[in-house]
Amino acid sequence: MNVRDALEADADALAAIADSPTDVMRNLVHDRTVRVAEERTHDPNADVSETQYNGSNPEDLLGFISFDAQAETVHVTQIDGTEDACKRLLAEPVRFAEREGMNVEVLVPLGDDRVEDAARELGFDERGFGPRFDGARTVRFRLEPSSRGTN
Repeated sequence: MNVRDALEADADALAAIADSPTDVMRNLVHDRTVRVAEERTHDPNADVSETQYNGSNPEDLLGFISFDAQAETVHVTQIDGTEDACKRLLAEPVRFAEREGMNVEVLVPLGDDRVEDAARELGFDERGFGPRFDGARTVRFRLEPSSRGTN
């Protein structure tokens, strides 16, 4: 599995994964840090015109995560994909937060075991219910640098 920065060309594939309009996902790529997980690995020797700069296909992407940093917390704004992709992708904002001495928060739709399992595996603590989005209840998970111990 390869994890890379999302490109504007990924907007259609991201929209298919998130069940969102393409324009919304294109704006997400511009406004947040967005990483994608894909099955194939990037060949640094490949011709650029034949690699990730073409439009991506939803079948090529295993998942995506978007996040941003505000004050002392990295907020995961969206995450979706396969179970393995969610685990690998959630580690991205965690690494960033560790380097910067920040906390990480993720709101998980109630019953989304893929993301809940990934959060728990990475050391997040459940902090009760979060806000509702489109009427759906969320669970707040938080990771603080002091809760991870030393590496």
